[in-house]
Amino acid sequence: MANFFAELKRRHIFRVAATYAVVAWVLLQLANNVAPALRIPDWGISLVLLLLVVGFPVALVFAWIHQLAPEDGALARVTTGKLDWALIAALVIVIALVSYQQLAPSSGERAAPAQQAGVEAARAAAASPAGTISLAVLPFANMSGDASQEFFSDGMTEEITSALVKIPDLRVVARTSAFEFKGQNRNIQSIGQQLNATHLIEGSVRKAGDRVRITVQLIKAADGTQIWSENYDRQLTDVFAIQEEIGRAIATSFNMRLGLAPGERLVAERPKDQETYDLFLRGRAAVRARGQAFRDAVGLLEQVVERDPNFAPGWAWLAQARSLTALFSDRDGEASKVGVLREAQEAAARKAIALAPGYSGGYAALASSFSNRGRWSEAMDLFKQGLALDQDDPELLSSYAGTLTRLGYLKEGLDARERMHLLEPLIVIYNRQRAQAFVATGNTDAGVRELERLSRPDAGSFLSPLFLAQAYSQQGRFDDAIDVFSRVFLDPSNPTTGVYGRPLAEAVVQVLRAAANKSEPPARLPDFYSELNFAYAYTGMPERMLDWQEKSLKEGDYRPLTHIWWPTPSSVRKTERFKAFARSAGLVEYWRARGWPDLCRPVGTNDFACD
Repeated sequence: MANFFAELKRRHIFRVAATYAVVAWVLLQLANNVAPALRIPDWGISLVLLLLVVGFPVALVFAWIHQLAPEDGALARVTTGKLDWALIAALVIVIALVSYQQLAPSSGERAAPAQQAGVEAARAAAASPAGTISLAVLPFANMSGDASQEFFSDGMTEEITSALVKIPDLRVVARTSAFEFKGQNRNIQSIGQQLNATHLIEGSVRKAGDRVRITVQLIKAADGTQIWSENYDRQLTDVFAIQEEIGRAIATSFNMRLGLAPGERLVAERPKDQETYDLFLRGRAAVRARGQAFRDAVGLLEQVVERDPNFAPGWAWLAQARSLTALFSDRDGEASKVGVLREAQEAAARKAIALAPGYSGGYAALASSFSNRGRWSEAMDLFKQGLALDQDDPELLSSYAGTLTRLGYLKEGLDARERMHLLEPLIVIYNRQRAQAFVATGNTDAGVRELERLSRPDAGSFLSPLFLAQAYSQQGRFDDAIDVFSRVFLDPSNPTTGVYGRPLAEAVVQVLRAAANKSEPPARLPDFYSELNFAYAYTGMPERMLDWQEKSLKEGDYRPLTHIWWPTPSSVRKTERFKAFARSAGLVEYWRARGWPDLCRPVGTNDFACD
């Protein structure tokens, strides 16, 4: 054996192996860095790797046969020189670097957010550290001369954003908030500050016939400096290749690694043809629009999955569209449809996960479905799986925060809402939910300040004044509560008047007026099966606040559980009726398995108490 190793050294096999490994590693790094600029496809990198692997044994064979016979017919004494030691050191370094690249967890793998102790911890986790790049993609301008093509330019914005999200060291922020600047000519520095972004991408899309022209530029927000720009004029069928190239070019501009396995792409989920893709973009835009547009979304997305059953995003967005349909069917009194729609939603979400386990959209849809139906453990596990894939997905984070609140983990829910605020600072519904979380955790003053801002006529939210009236009532400011509630729900000139029905709104005002005057509330009250149930807190029947939740529970809808944690009156949570409700909702079972919430604790073996 000793002679064999001596022969290997004499024929320089170790030197050749070490030199080959070092050179191969350098070539791979060069190929990975140059590929985006030269627009080399993924298979080109894979080919380089394959050739280098095949070439290794060939190089060793050539080294072996270079000197077939030993000098003087005998094995010469072989010594290890400085060059040998240098090559060995280089080989060790290369092995260490390759091992680190393959085994060290990427930022995406480390992404599952820990449940943090307080608001400041959440802010620190969400904020970009000094020197960290945070990127926002502004809505691409539609230059097609056809307003009906807005869905396509908006779709390109979202798709490019989704590609950039996969770059491990790049933080993509304001995925939804960025659309607040659509069609506006605003100062770049101001936009960057509002979106908490160090860099911005802006561009335009011109779609004409079977061709598309996309112009993109990367800008430094602090001073408006253009870092990179490119024009893409291609066949419409090349749109996915354009998205891929833009993502790779941005990574190169920031000198960031892509973190992709050989053959893997940034734009992994692609439908089979352009017509299917157009239907998908239209359907997703309809879901985003909310309102009555969701009814069109279901039909469009059902066409997508029928045309391409293997397109995971089509199934995930179909699940979301069906969820909205179930929500509005419930509100419109079409309860018979709700169960069928929820089952269909779950089936679509499961299909998305099965097709693309690395795509967070399927987990988000299924987790939300389980949360709405009280399947708490399954929902929370799915949320964590989805967040591990995309920790900054705003809709996933929002649903996760809402579920934490339903379960009574109020501080953790607020932490998640604070993270949402830093990622999406301009979205009214997210900001309103954050304000509600402030009130629920006892910081009523902060919640009131935010709700007052969101209740201005130009804020575009009719629910904010409702929750502001609740918060005012909790502070004992009943006249202020009556004023804001009446302006929104009883003023004939206000478009939101009648949302809950005038008789119900008038009954709420009567209760609040009695509380302000310290007189007896009306003897007979209607059933408040909505957020208006807060009025019961100021009557002699505060336990009736649970009427809505109990009715919803029987119908299989667990969303109203959020409101059982509103601070006033806490006496309701001390009742046997509340305990029975918590058990029926599966909360106690979950708490015993996963940990008790902020306001409740176990008592003895089988009992518990809440504050």
